Amino acid sequence: MPSERVRVIDLETAGGGPHDVCEIGWQDVARGRDGRWRVDDQRGALLVNPGRAISADTMAVHHIRDVDVAGAPFWKQIAPSVLRPEGGVVALAAHRAGFEMRYCTPSLTGGARWICTWKCALRLWPDLPRFSNQMLRYQRMPEGLIHELGLPAHRAMPDAYVTAHHLRDMLNEAPLDQLLLWSGEPGLLPRVPSGQDRGKGWDQVSEVALHALAKDRDIDIRFSADTELRRRGELRVAEPASPIQTRLL
Repeated sequence: MPSERVRVIDLETAGGGPHDVCEIGWQDVARGRDGRWRVDDQRGALLVNPGRAISADTMAVHHIRDVDVAGAPFWKQIAPSVLRPEGGVVALAAHRAGFEMRYCTPSLTGGARWICTWKCALRLWPDLPRFSNQMLRYQRMPEGLIHELGLPAHRAMPDAYVTAHHLRDMLNEAPLDQLLLWSGEPGLLPRVPSGQDRGKGWDQVSEVALHALAKDRDIDIRFSADTELRRRGELRVAEPASPIQTRLL
């Protein structure tokens, strides 16, 4: 096993309950002897019995049926073997990691640190128009990504595989500690996502509008507006970070 690796995690669920994971997928990204990070051959997926019926809405997304998971282990039985692999990891990662962190609790991960590739993409590639996992895939066309291994979308291993290619490129652009720092803060949105200033860069927004946006219900909007106000010399107390992200961009 590599001495330094990050394990990318992706979960599929039965419909939004607190303990309803029905599939976990993973893909490792490891640092080579040359110091460069690479996507390695440690990947896989396991079905999980969610202990409840899978909703039709979620079956229509991932196509995992009740019959498929009837004989599978429950979440707490299987999660530690994936989240705490032999040899350890320097961090876990996911795209919009707040979702996975709801289920991959510290007691299951051993207190592992998390990288959110969505938040890091906002920082490293702010000129891109959209930042979903699959949009990044086709906007960036990461080198070495085998198209068929990244399919079908909305299944745990293929999605983790795609995310791992974004993470590899991020780790080769910025230090691990920097990605962890960004991941611990709200998302720094490159543009205003809604309202009369939608699509504008924050430096194009009036001071009055910035102060209003700094009171928005969305923590990422508040953080982004605050960051611009601080850049202009108007310091505010930053809102505490939240692991849960609700806005898609």
